[in-house]
Amino acid sequence: MSEQFVQGETIAAIATAVVPQQGSVGIVRVSGENALEIARQLFHAPGRQLWQTHRILYGYVRHPQTQQIVDEALLLIMQSPRSYTREDVVEFHCHGGIMPVQQVLQLCLELGARLAQPGEFTLRAFLNGRLDLTQAESIADLVGSRSPAAAQAALAGIQGKLAVPIRQLRATCLDSLAEIEARIDFEEDLPPLDEAGIIAQLQQVLTNIKQILATADRGQLLRTGLNIAIVGRPNVGKSSLLNAWSRSDRAIVTDLPGTTRDVVESQLVVGGIPIQVLDTAGIRETVDQVEKIGVERSRRAAEAADLIVLVIEATAGWSSDDQEIYTQVKHRPLILVINKTDLAPADSVSYPDSIDRVITAAVTKNEGIEALEQGILEAVQTGTLHAADLDLAINQRQAAALTQAKIALEQVQETIAQQLPLDFWTIDLRGAIQALGEITGEEVTESVLDRIFSRFCIGK
Repeated sequence: MSEQFVQGETIAAIATAVVPQQGSVGIVRVSGENALEIARQLFHAPGRQLWQTHRILYGYVRHPQTQQIVDEALLLIMQSPRSYTREDVVEFHCHGGIMPVQQVLQLCLELGARLAQPGEFTLRAFLNGRLDLTQAESIADLVGSRSPAAAQAALAGIQGKLAVPIRQLRATCLDSLAEIEARIDFEEDLPPLDEAGIIAQLQQVLTNIKQILATADRGQLLRTGLNIAIVGRPNVGKSSLLNAWSRSDRAIVTDLPGTTRDVVESQLVVGGIPIQVLDTAGIRETVDQVEKIGVERSRRAAEAADLIVLVIEATAGWSSDDQEIYTQVKHRPLILVINKTDLAPADSVSYPDSIDRVITAAVTKNEGIEALEQGILEAVQTGTLHAADLDLAINQRQAAALTQAKIALEQVQETIAQQLPLDFWTIDLRGAIQALGEITGEEVTESVLDRIFSRFCIGK
């Protein structure tokens, strides 16, 4: 994609979702050296409205040849460099729906604009120095955020809370490299290298890198969410738990065992983490072919889940069927929910000592839901679903580059410990500098840019 970027070339795209009979406003965005000229040919602003930057004009979009009115609209003007792309940008704010924005876009293309590639507006913002690479990725994360916490983490990235420390770490490495190379080139003219100081600097950089790397799990959770499977015997209250938890009637609830025949999904947010809850069919041996398919799907859902919620009932206690189900899922992070405690005491129920996270509930009375959510957050923070409680939340690409920098710095430490010549110190130190530069975009290849910006929508 970056190879297609031509300085001054004008691009256009629809910048809002286009849904039939939905949406009050649709925006067509145009960026490049001919953006203003295209706007002047298409937009008629009655009266004495001033065509000035960062002003909104009211008027009509007209066909340049026939002068037929295409839409009543607003025109927003943002001249270079005070725009998103640091190029001249105009936006036609049309009526929502399909036809108005598509007709306006088609007219822009007929007047010489090219249809933008996915993410090309943000790519231009990066290439023109408006954003660094971490900010560009955070914009994509903000657009796709599924919870308030994910949105806040993305906003932190846009504000530079990742870029600033990464640049500082890279600057420290560059300073150390300059000190070392100066001793190699001008050894007789300079005082001896402060090896202890260099070692301390690099150790501090390594420590900070490890701290930032610890946010990778949190970033993954905020972006992709958590898959939770509710499993158990038939009629223990799995569907009732889903309904009470989601405050809806997503699952059919009856007194007949085996009512749920397929996996029922619900989207929730717990502690800022988006969660997909799967209510599975009761797991048991059955001759009913439809229920058998549902049971098999339940087993697959449990196998793929990040966390298992195993539901049993206080009235029946821990049965051999519960034990069989537990044997199938005990290798996954697990929370045991003892349901129907309004009908029987939970302390009379015995369960395997290996289960260390137990919640009591009476879901038909909405009791135990808050305790379950707290148990999930504890599993996220302290268990195998660990996520660092930090403001940053790096993505997979950033984590890979930080890991490369970490390995390179550890190799520098090993080189120093082996008392090898200074030339050897610089090899891996340069590798760490390059890896850190890849995060913010100081050192980045076109293939990396293509991979990043291809995830964007066309109008962004």
